[in-house]
This record gives sequence, structure tokens and C-alpha cells, in this order.
Amino acid sequence: MVAPVTADRPDPLDDLLHTLDLEELGSAHVTVQPRAGAEAPGVPLPETFAEDITLFRGQSQKQPHGRVFGGQVLAQGVVASGRTVDDSRRLHSIHAYFMRPGDDTQPITFSVERMRDGRSFSTRRVHAIQRGKPILSMSASFQVPDGGLDHQDTAPEVPGPETVPSLAEAFEGVDDPRARHLSRRAIELRHVEGNLYVGPPAEAVARQHVWLRAVGRLPDDPLVHDAVLAYASDYSLLEPILRRHDLPWTTPGLKMASLDHAMWFHRSARADEWVLYAQESPSGQSGRGLGLGRMFSADGVLLATVAQEGMVRVPPEVSGGPVRQD
Repeated sequence: MVAPVTADRPDPLDDLLHTLDLEELGSAHVTVQPRAGAEAPGVPLPETFAEDITLFRGQSQKQPHGRVFGGQVLAQGVVASGRTVDDSRRLHSIHAYFMRPGDDTQPITFSVERMRDGRSFSTRRVHAIQRGKPILSMSASFQVPDGGLDHQDTAPEVPGPETVPSLAEAFEGVDDPRARHLSRRAIELRHVEGNLYVGPPAEAVARQHVWLRAVGRLPDDPLVHDAVLAYASDYSLLEPILRRHDLPWTTPGLKMASLDHAMWFHRSARADEWVLYAQESPSGQSGRGLGLGRMFSADGVLLATVAQEGMVRVPPEVSGGPVRQD
């Protein structure tokens, strides 16, 4: 049974929206210039560099392991950068590195640098900071909507979300805090090929399909939907690596963490409507694995493309065995 909403167990969607509602701390004009005496004979001093920086502060969702969920800080970075850009410009790409684990008991400061505002594109650089050190570094680019050539891949044919059990249904009757956490998140996930939380996959292939959506209605602000889609994109994208090697999440000694994350937003999307996340892993090596994903609307429109590399470490007795070929 899923635990009810209480004062110490808030509604998951309200909690997510509260987490994305960043507090603006102020702006500053920063000038960087070389130190006196830094010049070398015959070498000109570097140019003075000036930029505008805006600071935001956000809180974190509580996690069972005490570390900030990567998708959360990614989504907060989207909101922070988007709030420094004119509303007429839409997010079209983000490129991020996860540098350190975050502490979910401490606030996060977001420093947004206005790198460029051109006639069509705006570029921002974001650092998420805890205890004086960056936990995430991200670049974001926004564009004034434009016309031009238009094409897309065709969405894969898979069973619809109404025929696939949710995690809440999969964990029904399971009295375990991890199961309760997974079944009460703000994003509902439905694994077409079966989830990897309760056991190994039925087939060792490096691909899977996941239906996802927010568990309730979101505000109509497009930036919120982009942020929630970025948040959801960090769920499950490394799972095809595990699936390829017959491994469930419960594998003893398994350690996984996101290293970097890139996302391209192709067309407008609502994150509170069903999105098909088609995922695959073309490579796993050297303690890392690559996940690629494409997000489609329920009627087949390609919404976004995602790429993420993660650390994947397993005990020698797991990695040293034979790898099954497709």
C-alpha cells in the first residue's frame, strides 16, 4: 500500500514544483582582469572579461540515500537559466556535467552567467554550488522560434501506457521503504519491457521503452514543462546498460552515478501528458556506460533527444563473466 500524503510526506508533485520555484538572490556585474605583474616578457596581457551574473537559491527533495537526485539539479538549472532569458525564447539544448554528489539537507545556489544574447539565440552558463564548490556545471541555449526544414524519426510501435503496469501497481503489497519511495515520485514510470527493480530482465538487450508523465496537472508555463522533462530524463536512461548484462538494480555491489547529460528540445511538449522514452545503450566500457534516448508524444511527435554517460561499477565476479551476444 502506498503511504498517504502527510505533513512529513508531502504530495510528490507539489514537492517538485516547490523545488523548482527558485528564490532570486540578486544580480551583479563581474569584471575579471589579470593581476598586476602577471605579464610575461613579449606576451600581451589577456583582455579584461566582464559579465552579468544572477544568483538563485533552491532546496532539494529528500532522497533515501541523502544525495541530491541529478535530475532535480538539472531541472533547477533549466529554471534558473530560463528566468534570465526573454519569454519569447525557448530552451533548445542543455549540456551538463555532474561534478560532485549533492547533499539534500543543504540549499543549492545557482550562479547564472549571461554569456550571449544574439538576435536569435541566447546562451547561459550555470553552476550549482554547495559548500563553496560546484556540484553541476551546465550550459543552456535558448532560441526565438523559427521556421525552416522539418523532419523527424518515426516513433517505435509499443504497447500503450494504459496496458503497462505502473511502479505503484508493481509494488502493491510490498512493505519496503525503497518501494514506497519509487511508487510515490512526481513522475510516473511504466516500463514496457518490465522494470529492473524486482528482478533481472526477461531478455538481455541494450534497449527499453518507458512511458512517463507527471502525476498531476502542471502550470502552463513552457519553462516548467521543459524543466520537468529534463528532470524525468535522468530517470532510467542508464538502465539499458544493466538490461544488456542481465542485471537488476538489486545486484550486490552495483554502483551507478550520472557523469554528464545532454538534451536537445525539438518541439513543444507537455510533461503532464504521456511521453514515450525510447532508450538504448550503444557502449559500456571502462566503468562507464552510454545511454541514448528519444522522447515522443503519445501521437508520435519527436519531442527531445537525450544522451547521458554514467559510472557503472560492478564486482569482478559480475563483470568478469561472459557477455551474452544479441
